[in-house]
Amino acid sequence: MNEIEILKQELAATIRAYNLKGWSPATSTNYSFRTKLDTELIYVSRSGVDKSLFSETDFIEIDRLGQPKSGNNIAIPSAETLIHCVLYDLFPETGVILHSHSVYPVLISQKLQNNIHFTGYEIQKGFSGQISHADEISIPIFENTQDMTAFSRVLIDNKAALDNHSFIIKKHGTYAWGETLFEAKRHLETLEYLCQCEWMSRND
Repeated sequence: MNEIEILKQELAATIRAYNLKGWSPATSTNYSFRTKLDTELIYVSRSGVDKSLFSETDFIEIDRLGQPKSGNNIAIPSAETLIHCVLYDLFPETGVILHSHSVYPVLISQKLQNNIHFTGYEIQKGFSGQISHADEISIPIFENTQDMTAFSRVLIDNKAALDNHSFIIKKHGTYAWGETLFEAKRHLETLEYLCQCEWMSRND
């Protein structure tokens, strides 16, 4: 089995596991990966799939501009595919991008404006580059929009603020990425845990 098929199986299993956590209700969320052997080809989850049933056959091949490769006339990539393309351009080392519609980031994003700050949590070190729980870290919160071209410009303009490999879209969900599936999962799960802790501590 080659690297692509292995990644398809591993990411599909992750998607099903996240669905069990309640992070992808009503066919929501999208995911992608690419390999170092061909960074021009991206594999992205197709639209409208029940994530509890997601399989390795539910990935679509697209180019760096988000266009399906020739021969694919049936399956449709996620409407947010352009977000993936921009993140791969901004952070060339990225190999996997994950998206979640979990409850706590959505709830807490309603209470804040441009970012959320965390300090004192041991799990902050789950973000690559973070070495101490004592440091304050900031995760951007961006306004939701259906205009993916406009949102892409927001990401480009705020590249420096994306140093923790993740962001939140207000009343929408989270994106996180990494060089590998393991790293992308660590970044997403770190942010999810921190948002849950902050929400619960602010509403106890």
